[in-house]
Amino acid sequence: QVQLVESGGGLVPPGGSLRLSCKARGSIFMIYAMGWYRQAPGKQRELVACITSGGTTNYTDSVKGRFTITGDDAKNTVYLQMNSLKPEDTAVYYCNMALKDETYFLDDYWGQGTQVTVSS
Repeated sequence: QVQLVESGGGLVPPGGSLRLSCKARGSIFMIYAMGWYRQAPGKQRELVACITSGGTTNYTDSVKGRFTITGDDAKNTVYLQMNSLKPEDTAVYYCNMALKDETYFLDDYWGQGTQVTVSS
């Protein structure tokens, strides 16, 4: 059974930084893509950033130049470095991975979510 475990959320003032981590636990054959989504109150969940196994990244326009997604295949972990945070970045952040487990079954997995609050 594969589980994604997130950490790193919290309360930070505007202009501050946070680093989110998400580790996949269990018997994993291969990770194909990793990403971070967020959902603010009353809004739909949106893609923030993603990275493929080949290292290609993609960001939503509102975080370009401020957020950086990186992946560590050896640790089955994805990170989201968030700098110059704004109040509008406040949301629950969810990690997502497309991976094959030890049975070679490809599926989509989600973390439990971590709250990021940007406020003075």
